Formats: sequence, C-alpha cells, structure tokens
Amino acid sequence: MPFSSTAAITAGTPADPDAGAGHRIAPSPRGRRLARPLLALAALGLTLPAVAQPAAGIPSPEPAASRAAPARPDNAEAETSPEAPPLLSEKAFAEVLRSGDLEQLDAACRQSADADRKERLRQLQQRLLTIHPAPQPLPVVLANADVLLSCRAPSEAMTVLNRYGPAAGAERVQWLQLQWRAAAAGLDHRRAALALERLQREGGTPLDGLTLPLQRREDGTLVSRSGLELLATHLESRGFPRIAGELLAQARRPGLSGALRLQQAVALLAELPAPQRDALLETALEQAAAAGAWGLVAELLDTQAALPSERAVARRLRLSGRIDDAYGEWRWLRQDPTAAARVRQLEIQLRSPRDPGGHAADLPVVPTGTPPSTTPSP
Repeated sequence: MPFSSTAAITAGTPADPDAGAGHRIAPSPRGRRLARPLLALAALGLTLPAVAQPAAGIPSPEPAASRAAPARPDNAEAETSPEAPPLLSEKAFAEVLRSGDLEQLDAACRQSADADRKERLRQLQQRLLTIHPAPQPLPVVLANADVLLSCRAPSEAMTVLNRYGPAAGAERVQWLQLQWRAAAAGLDHRRAALALERLQREGGTPLDGLTLPLQRREDGTLVSRSGLELLATHLESRGFPRIAGELLAQARRPGLSGALRLQQAVALLAELPAPQRDALLETALEQAAAAGAWGLVAELLDTQAALPSERAVARRLRLSGRIDDAYGEWRWLRQDPTAAARVRQLEIQLRSPRDPGGHAADLPVVPTGTPPSTTPSP
C-alpha cells in the first residue's frame, strides 16, 4: 500500500509561512559570538549532505542541544566535577539583560532554567525577541532561535525563524533543522512533521538515513533517532497511528533495530487483520532471535499469543524454560486449569524481592511494631 503522509499532515491546516527569498545582509563583526548554531549537521552527527560554509569571519556554530563536551584529562575519573557557578545577582542579571550579547543571554537562560526562575526566563525571552530585529543574516537568526530554545521558548524561537526566508540548498537545510527542533520542543507535531518531510526533500536523503539528536547525556554522548521514526511519532501524536505504523512496517531494517521497529509498527497497527500482524511479528521474532535478544523475543511472543495464537503460547512456554523466566511461564499457565500443579510449583519458585538476588535483598526490614493488645487494661 503506497504511503503518503503529506495529505494526512496538511489536511485542514493553513499553509506554512516558511518559504521566501533569503535576506542577503553582511554579517556583523559580532557574528563570531552569534553564529554557534550552524554546526547542526556536523556536531549532531546528522547524515545529511555537506552544506556550504558560512561567510568569512563567522565560524560555523553549534546548536544548544549538541554543544560538545569539553575535553577531559586522562585522570578525569579521579577529579570531581566543578560546582555550578552561583546564580547571578539581581544587579548582574539586570546588566546582562540590558547589554548582554547572545552568548551571555544563553548562559543566563540555562542558569535560570536550572534554577526554575520563571520570571527571569520571561524577561530573557522578551529580550531575545528584540535583541536582533529583522532583517538579519541567517547565522544571527539561527543563533537567536537557538538561545530561545535554551530559554524554554520554542514558540518564540519559531517566531524568530519565520523572520527569515531561507534560499534553497544549504541555507534551507540548516533552517529546517532548527525549525524541526523548535516545533518538536513545542509539541507542534504538525509543523514538526512538515519540517522533516521538507528536510528530506531539500537534503536529498531518505528520512531513514537522516539521524536527528534528541538530547545529550551527561557523558556527552547523543541520544538520536532516525527521521523516519520521529515522523512516525509525530503522526501518532496527531492521531494517525495507522499511517505511522504503515510507514514503519514498509521501512524494513535488519537486526535488532529492525525487530524493535516492527514491534512498534504492530502496536500502531491495532486494526490490521490478525494474519498480517502475525506475519510482521514472525519477521520481528526471527530478527530478535538472530540477535540473541531473548527478552524482546519473549515480548513479541506475548503479543503474538494475545492475537490469540495457541502456537505462540506453546513457543512462549518453551522459551520460558530456556531463559529461566518462571514469571512469564506462570502468567500463561495460570489461565490453564489443567496446569494447576505446575502453577503452584512456579508460585513457590518465584522468589520474594527480599530473597538473595532480589532487588530488595539488601534493604533493612522495617519493623511493623507490636500490635496493640486487645485485652482491656485493668
């Protein structure tokens, strides 16, 4: 069945005001500080085609979600992490708000967000909307929107982005990437899905080959997902689970990642006839078993057995013995009156959390206290 998500995404919605001719204004001398977000492709590990370099004198910047962690010395494990700087005083904050550049405002946004200072965030957001009025060159627009994302203001970031109409090619790829970040942060799933589809067309890369970052871990590594899986998530959030499931089912992958994708597709395709769901699950089972992911195999067999499928139940019970999954075996056998003896054995076998090896084995026993006497006092 051919897939086209555009109709589902755009039906009943106004046209998106994100096209137009780009401004051609020379970057200001302060561009070196303002242009950090343009390293979105390289710093975030996106697999898009190479893009043109910014104008001379403005280094390629990096978005807030992807700023590389500073290099650590060999004995970094033995060192304690430095303490966070103290919160800006009211006087220092007022000075940054009045005359600070984007880099200083970005630091103030992060500090205020960490401290949950809502009033300061509101003031910073208002300042960021007016610090660089249109027209501005693309590096300034991207840097301004990037800092607004640090300031928990995705809608305001979108407002700043819409001040610039990017030209086709490298400019539009960078602009669309940040538009997707802003839309996703603001839970604007319609605009996020549109940005992904346009990013695919502009970059010439299939969504399944486009890797987008979601967050940076404390150790500096990125949590990323493919653009196709993100598009499916946006479609599901908009109320189109069937289209999202078909999208995932058609984009097959080998190995464990492919099995996980098919598992997600089956969950979304709840209205698919049982034989077709069973076929998808069989493919996922083969890939998960080949990868030795027995926990996933057990989950897939549970899903298959619920179709219902007696064959899947029998396979699930055999797998329980192989992977020492007494609980999984008990879950399915307890529904069989003829297996009462085995169910009792499993219930005895299933250990208490306080038994050796249990997750609460090392926790102290909380005294319950002496129950009150029911004998009346003389």
